Amino acid sequence: MVKITLGVDGMMCNMCEAHVNEAIRNAFTVKKVSSSHKKGLTEIVAEEEIPEEKLSAVIGETGYKLTSYQSEPYQKRGLFG
Repeated sequence: MVKITLGVDGMMCNMCEAHVNEAIRNAFTVKKVSSSHKKGLTEIVAEEEIPEEKLSAVIGETGYKLTSYQSEPYQKRGLFG
């Protein structure tokens, strides 16, 4: 599993967050996606890597701009982890 953190420019409200999240869910198979317009970030947890170019294209179609991309291994933390 991987955790992908994206910088997204242009989100101004909760509806913007929902718009970005929905576009990502519709385009890719993800375990979890959440966005914060205040931080300008979107976090994705997925089984496998999603190429930056594809994410940039999907986000661009929604009217927002991908400004950064960071990927790291993700391990689910258990109750005692």
